[in-house]
Amino acid sequence: MTEPCDLSAVEARKLIGRKRLSAIELVESCIARIEMVNPAVNAVVASCYERARSEARKATDAVMAGDDLPPLHGLPVGIKDMNHTEGLVTTYGSPIYRDHVPETDERFVAALRQAGGIILAKTNTPEFAAGGNTTNKVYGPTRNPFDLDRTSGGSSGGSAAALATGMLPLCSGSDTGGSLRRPATYCGVAALRPSIGLIPSDRRTVPLTTFSTLGPMARSVGDLGLMLSAMAGEDTIDPMSFPHDPGQFRDIAPADLSGLRVAVTEDLGFAPVQNAIRKTFRDTLTRYSSVFACCEDRDPPMEHAADIFWILRGLQFVATQKDHFDNFRDQLGDNVAFNTEAGLGMNMEQAGWAHREHGALYQRFQAYFAEFDLMICPGVPVPPFALDQPAPSEIDGVKMAHYISASAITAGLTLTGHPVVALPCGYDHTGTPFGIQVVGPKHRDRFTLSAALALEQVFNENAALARPVPDITSLTV
Repeated sequence: MTEPCDLSAVEARKLIGRKRLSAIELVESCIARIEMVNPAVNAVVASCYERARSEARKATDAVMAGDDLPPLHGLPVGIKDMNHTEGLVTTYGSPIYRDHVPETDERFVAALRQAGGIILAKTNTPEFAAGGNTTNKVYGPTRNPFDLDRTSGGSSGGSAAALATGMLPLCSGSDTGGSLRRPATYCGVAALRPSIGLIPSDRRTVPLTTFSTLGPMARSVGDLGLMLSAMAGEDTIDPMSFPHDPGQFRDIAPADLSGLRVAVTEDLGFAPVQNAIRKTFRDTLTRYSSVFACCEDRDPPMEHAADIFWILRGLQFVATQKDHFDNFRDQLGDNVAFNTEAGLGMNMEQAGWAHREHGALYQRFQAYFAEFDLMICPGVPVPPFALDQPAPSEIDGVKMAHYISASAITAGLTLTGHPVVALPCGYDHTGTPFGIQVVGPKHRDRFTLSAALALEQVFNENAALARPVPDITSLTV
């Protein structure tokens, strides 16, 4: 350890409980790191330092008084700027809401506070979380801490970059087509896209869908579980919510990988993936595939996935952005306008087809998964691209139809509703972080995290596979 902010959340929480680290020290360490590196990276876009300091003092007093301590007691948390934070500006990355300050927390933020978390900062997002590059007209771009000329990914790029640089031990994110998984991969951190409904949302606009979900982001799988235990829960406010015990995600033990049957796929059978990424995926796989009972190349049956996702995404944008499109068109960025226009141009016949084929794809995927315990595929289709590039326009000379086409390796899995852990796995050929997606069975989030934790331990024993760590000294300005 060099500074308290570099500790894992699990280790920091243990030290706080044992009176070997105070919440005050941890908060001040995170603030110091933010002030040191955020000018270069631009991951944190708003903060509430004085409130956090006050809460840290109260947390420290509770420890000294011998009070019962909640699971996140004294841990600083970053919240993606898509989510409501009481008294702290929430812009959604849009000039329309530049001065918007919510009067209340949304459900999961309140749950994190209830669990002892200290909300310290908001993290950057593309406008309304639409985009694979985290940039907007309010705050500008978030840079990749491994190469400041490259993107941190999107749309939870602010959270991913803040975690990678030690600004915060825990951050929230959200995911429709890969917005948790892409930035986690590009910044060398971990994220969980949970089973739909595991983390209830009181702001779900489209009620019955596998698309949008909240999720935890952290530097380790154990930290994901700890944060998930506070975010998860059953709540009838969300029609996708289902019964479960959130406490099961604390203190997750590693799974026995030697008994697991694993399917491996470079591209889900349909997604554009750069040949160099395929090679990195294969090269890293040879270093750990022997830990499984069997590891079989098998693409999932995902016919029409790209078209299904594109049409259903259009419906999402019409539902969530039409009012903005009609009333604030001149202030909207290109991604939001493009997606909304595309949705408005679709018809009921297309929508009916997409819903029917989505159901068929889901059923085929369940039959496929009956033969396997896990599926593993690359976390991204290309390395982190240039900061001034909205998205990859082509992959190995093949032109992308639109920016969503370059997200198919993550978007395809969105359609299944299965839990997916984004797990760091060394570096790619450009010297920036590489990572994999570990896909588990539906509603088996604890098992999926346990398997990912065991893989993380395997990776940490091999320098070529261990989690990348950026050079903090190079990020000071």
